[in-house]
Amino acid sequence: MSTLAGPERTKIAAARVWAVHRQPYLARALFACAVEPAPGSGTIAVDRAWRLHVDPDLLAGFDPAELGRLFIHLTSHLIRDHAARAEANRVAEDESRARWNRCADAEINDDLQVDGCRPTVAPDLPADLGASDGLLAEAYYQVAADGPRHWDCGSGADAGDRPWDGQCDGSPGPRDGSPGGLSGPQGDLLRLTVAADIQRQQGTEPGTVAGGWLRWAEAVLPSRVDWRRALAAEIRSAISAAAGAVDYSYRRPSRRARAVPGVVLPTMRRPVPEVAIVCDTSGSMHDGLLARALAEIDGILVRAGLRADGVRVLAVDTTVHTLRRVSRAGQVRLAGGGGTDMGAGIAAAAALRPRPSTVIVLTDGYTPWPDRPPPGIRVVVGLLRDGAQPGGHGNPPAWARAVVIEAEA
Repeated sequence: MSTLAGPERTKIAAARVWAVHRQPYLARALFACAVEPAPGSGTIAVDRAWRLHVDPDLLAGFDPAELGRLFIHLTSHLIRDHAARAEANRVAEDESRARWNRCADAEINDDLQVDGCRPTVAPDLPADLGASDGLLAEAYYQVAADGPRHWDCGSGADAGDRPWDGQCDGSPGPRDGSPGGLSGPQGDLLRLTVAADIQRQQGTEPGTVAGGWLRWAEAVLPSRVDWRRALAAEIRSAISAAAGAVDYSYRRPSRRARAVPGVVLPTMRRPVPEVAIVCDTSGSMHDGLLARALAEIDGILVRAGLRADGVRVLAVDTTVHTLRRVSRAGQVRLAGGGGTDMGAGIAAAAALRPRPSTVIVLTDGYTPWPDRPPPGIRVVVGLLRDGAQPGGHGNPPAWARAVVIEAEA
């Protein structure tokens, strides 16, 4: 089996560094792509499992900057899920795939050229297809003519299998999460993380993210001001109630003890609020709802000012599968997929030490609830709706503060 030589790997590493320097909000995706040699392929391309296939004979023709531009371009196909979108548009024939590839290139490149990142080997812009900037590949595909592509970006761009992709359909290979590749859910989670990184970059350095990337991130992480404000208000109310509670404590002697010899005086103590998040990972929580739950965790950390200390997140179906203190959603490990009982998650959160003052439950609501709340703990329920769920036992109990988190229309 062919391997990449040391100088070739050095150039690839330098190209990645260049790419991350130019578009830091894509760093996680750029470094998630495992590099595999593909001698004789005649291209540098990505497959649907986030693997980067490199023909070693081509590397000599690229300097690190131009290779970095191509890496950003190829990774963008994966981030925007062009392969799945090609299948949804029934792009099947070779000529149609070439046309789709050029249209997907144009969708990406009108954003990349703003930052000087458009690759010379895959240069298509919307104007080259007779279309306007700022549209999606689907719109370009309706007006573009069939013709040869400038660069074969791989199955990660058009969903057409390539010989170097490896096997699929259950056999060991990049499609099903073998070593070096990402499974479908892993790819979805990575897209969510990149979307959050884009919004974070825009928040800290406004004007540094191209408009197309911002629109994509907003579509992946839908933002509705009304319920987000309501959820933030409920969380802040619960936390401030705990932070404002002042009580006597004998753990440390009072500074005024000298005034009353022989008497131990208590001090006044203001507790630091502890927050726990119970995330529903039952079978009814499909990938879209799990992605929105992760987005909400990131939002809670920012809106409630909890990023520095982090919060404890419990992944729960009928039992607690994972428990971890996190400062960003990318650190959450979601496991489960069975039945549903958020009461078990709330009870587990109440048993934590130090004991949380506030428990936030993110769920689709298809769960039984306890008859009464845990003593001394405020419970806030973020009820995730996707518009397709029928009525049922989706109403949280009266003792919890509930906010309905609607899906993007």
